[in-house]
Amino acid sequence: MSGTDALTAALGWALLAALLSWLCALAVCRAAPHLGLVARPNARSSHSVPTPHGGGLGMVLAGSAIGGWLAWTRAMPLLGGGLFAFWLLSGLWWVNLFNFMDGIDGFAGTEALFMLASGALLAAWGHPERFVHPVWILMPCLAAAAAGFLRTNWPPARVFMGDVGSTWMAFMIFALALMTIQAGWIEPPVWLILGAGFMSDASVTLVVRMLTGQRVTQAHRSHAYQRLARRWGSHRHVTLLLVGFNAFWLVPLAVADQVSPQWSGLWLGLAFTPALLGVWHAGAGRTE
Repeated sequence: MSGTDALTAALGWALLAALLSWLCALAVCRAAPHLGLVARPNARSSHSVPTPHGGGLGMVLAGSAIGGWLAWTRAMPLLGGGLFAFWLLSGLWWVNLFNFMDGIDGFAGTEALFMLASGALLAAWGHPERFVHPVWILMPCLAAAAAGFLRTNWPPARVFMGDVGSTWMAFMIFALALMTIQAGWIEPPVWLILGAGFMSDASVTLVVRMLTGQRVTQAHRSHAYQRLARRWGSHRHVTLLLVGFNAFWLVPLAVADQVSPQWSGLWLGLAFTPALLGVWHAGAGRTE
């Protein structure tokens, strides 16, 4: 199979993943009241109206179906690699971090789409033969599944991702990142750069809460993105800020690291410095 044919086939699978994810999210929206899947506003939430949750189930079903098919037909240990990744401490840290950042409309779905799509592009850069590899195919498919879910989760959201969706998506991002690193496609600093926004907010929030004597296990809404959403009165503006930061700052730095890995320290510093300063300035972790 030529590189063009392989890419066309992969994009076809991605389109199917997006469609399945979107249709499942719509189904959850309609069935949620009957299944008790409605999130009621409370003192810790960033929403003011009851909203269905569990819409991320479509991403899980679409991604699992396509991943299972790839593993079965290509004899690739995708699930084994994923389970190995999940049990690393760093893996547990990333899953929890991603869950913490799933607090406003479109935010976690946008990050998943960005990281997976960027990872797929960087992994295939100059290597069209990778278009047939199951690990590569799964990245655009999951990015498309996230895009399908965002059709219903973009501000104002009709449905939330839910813990099942956010936990599974975080797990898959980490597993795929680990497998691309093991394959020698992408170096670890590139993935750190792509996740700099989420990592900075979650880390600063945790450290500040610890230093100020707050209970780190207690639910809260003091992340920088949550504070900005209340300050600006808009989830959409904060999510668009993430889009802009990722697309116009982190992507160029990730490309620079892929091209010139000998300067990884510089690219990492340029990625994390404005992110850390930004979330600190927004008041991450501090009580109001």
